[in-house]
Amino acid sequence: MNTDKLLQGLMAAALGVLGVVLWDVTRDHVVQVGDTAPPFSIKADNGMTLTRENFLGKVLVLNFWATWCAPCVREAPELEAIHRELKDKGVVVVGVSIDKKDEKYKAFVKRFNLSYLTMRDPAAAISDSFGTYRIPETYVINKEGKVIQKIIGFDWKAEDLIRMLKAQI
Repeated sequence: MNTDKLLQGLMAAALGVLGVVLWDVTRDHVVQVGDTAPPFSIKADNGMTLTRENFLGKVLVLNFWATWCAPCVREAPELEAIHRELKDKGVVVVGVSIDKKDEKYKAFVKRFNLSYLTMRDPAAAISDSFGTYRIPETYVINKEGKVIQKIIGFDWKAEDLIRMLKAQI
């Protein structure tokens, strides 16, 4: 019986150490404020291939979302408001959906009449390169390609983000 308890204790300790090691390894791949945005390349709905370099000299609001995500549904009109107000002032809003089904994605874009750049990344290659693990997740990237704000979830208002973005233009 004592041997069983000793083995259980050793297994629990080993699992704890493994958890810390895995957290430390993956933590290095999560983009944080102050980091340079990782390189990416994706084809937008308008046919353009977009890369990080396309946005140098502009402020980029990069949003990762999905149709089945309730906070994503609530934030879509806010992102559209940001796009409409700041699109001619050097701010670009880009929405990257991780949806697997094209029809659901297209219905979402149509439902909210999204006019900002959107695209689908069903393999989540771009969101993975940012270390995104919860959606919605939004990165504000300055003209030099540095992340200046990271928002996980939807607890912001368009007018607050617009004020911050105007200060970056």
